Amino acid sequence: MSGPAAAADLAASFSKDHVQMFAVNGEVLFFQLRDGPWIPTLRTLHRFPTMMPLVRVDRGAIRFVLKGANIMTPGLTSPGGALPQHLEKDQIVAIIAEGKEHICAIGRTLQSADEMRSTNQGIAIENIHYLNDGLWKLTSRPL
Repeated sequence: MSGPAAAADLAASFSKDHVQMFAVNGEVLFFQLRDGPWIPTLRTLHRFPTMMPLVRVDRGAIRFVLKGANIMTPGLTSPGGALPQHLEKDQIVAIIAEGKEHICAIGRTLQSADEMRSTNQGIAIENIHYLNDGLWKLTSRPL
């Protein structure tokens, strides 16, 4: 094999916390929690923002999301929030904040979009990776 792909340095990293990371040329692009799906890092999503469904939280949720809090349903169903029509439970989603340009977190839905709209209460999304968390800081430097 020749060309850029042949010259790329591919690496998989494993940790005692059941996190695996996939890196190319020292840059972590994807991670996996336990035996779950491979998930793009926020840095990867900033380059390719349409690779997964997007939800929007209202302004009031921003500071909590950026501290690692799970996303509550009212933050998605309020006038500043937004949900796609079809969203299943246990789906990985990108989270953007009202009035902001870039994705600020990645999460796993704990309810379907229909459930979120009908109940309008409880935790809607488990926050699994957010700006300035440990994975964000790790991906800012090569492995």
